[in-house]
Amino acid sequence: MTLPSAPLWALSATEIAALVRARAVSATEVAQAALGRLDAVNPAINAVVDCNPEETLAAAAAVDAAIAAGRDPGPLAGVPITIKCNVDQIGHATTNGLKAQKDLIATTNSPVVDSLLLAGAVSVGRTNTPAFSYRWFTNNLLHGHTHNPRGHGLTPGGSSGGAGASVAAGICAIGHGTDIAGSVRYPAYACGVHGLRPSLGRVAAWNASGRDRAIGAQIMAVSGPLARRVDDMRIALAAMARPDPRDPWHVPMPLSGAELPRRAALCLRPDGMDTAPELVTALLESAQKLRDAGWLVEEVDTLPPIRDAVAVQLTLWFGDDYAGQVAAAEREGDPGAIAALAGQRDFALSLGMAEFSAALVKRIGIAREWNLFLERYPVVLLPPSAELPFADNLDLKSDADYRRVWTAQMSMIGLPVTGLPVLTLNTGLTEGGIPLGVQIVAPRFREDVAFDAAAAIEARGEVAPIAMAG
Repeated sequence: MTLPSAPLWALSATEIAALVRARAVSATEVAQAALGRLDAVNPAINAVVDCNPEETLAAAAAVDAAIAAGRDPGPLAGVPITIKCNVDQIGHATTNGLKAQKDLIATTNSPVVDSLLLAGAVSVGRTNTPAFSYRWFTNNLLHGHTHNPRGHGLTPGGSSGGAGASVAAGICAIGHGTDIAGSVRYPAYACGVHGLRPSLGRVAAWNASGRDRAIGAQIMAVSGPLARRVDDMRIALAAMARPDPRDPWHVPMPLSGAELPRRAALCLRPDGMDTAPELVTALLESAQKLRDAGWLVEEVDTLPPIRDAVAVQLTLWFGDDYAGQVAAAEREGDPGAIAALAGQRDFALSLGMAEFSAALVKRIGIAREWNLFLERYPVVLLPPSAELPFADNLDLKSDADYRRVWTAQMSMIGLPVTGLPVLTLNTGLTEGGIPLGVQIVAPRFREDVAFDAAAAIEARGEVAPIAMAG
């Protein structure tokens, strides 16, 4: 097998796994290259906040030993990955960006961590998140500030901001993230990579350490991959989707299904979203790329509810022990977490059991409307946000800026209510180097359909280069 001319840390996960399995390079060589890249760029961006090189090299050596013994090392053989610091990983603190949890050392792996490591992936470190994983910006009092490798003036996104930055900067080929209201998709968009929020129930997840999440978060949260190539997201999801009895809501569905019509709906301004002109252009160009690939794409003025879904999402999130969330944020003293909750105070205090119950019922109706719409259009293209990636910490500058951020993020917040897979696809950079992208929605448990559409667009367009931060 011919070795690529690019350095090992710059290769895709698919390329690395093929080279390692063919013994063209060793997993140890790949791990050394990834650790070298981390040393070179991480001081400038602070994406990885917990790294144990000896552990990384030992895991790589185990992959090499399996191959030498003739055993299958797994589909992610030797692929460098990062793990978000809000899930359990043996021997590491499940901090979730909190000083209060700096010594909360996990004694077991979360199912998603087990799934990635059993597939042969090699963890090079744990990535930063805002306190409590609340914001679309990433800094906290424990681990500090994560910067976007595309430019420090831009947010790296959140809450999986460290994951997005580590993938964009070439520290890893695949980043693990979690998503309740855009926490995988927005960092992918902001950092110029791809991110998938899988179908609810696709990826098993559970943390033994710490308190269980609030009910609203439990019925929304999913783990998903971030990567620089669509094919890498495919193999990452295949690894992540391993069944695990610790998650009773995991659904062991096939990763692909019957062929569906290659028909897509394009909506430039869902629910009246004031979409930035650059994103409108990205959507129109992506639609044309799908047409060039043989898809029928129809522009539509309206989609099933998104704005109403936002209200449901916020009710389930803030209607479940809002006072307890505020008290925890104040104990931590984190300005971002306090501001995130304070900005929703009036709404949260208006909620009671009746409103919470009604939101659960309304959620079913919204999901049904989306399912029916996807019967006609198996793919939906829509904006990832109303705006280009925000200036860093924009939500803390003023009350008006806080509202601006939340208004722009309607499609990030609302879509998880449906339980559908949603993929954020990078479509290149502006002339000024700011990432562009689109969101792709597909039927439940049909991530393969979203991947197919994303791959058709990716193959006919630009892919943002690795950010040479540091």
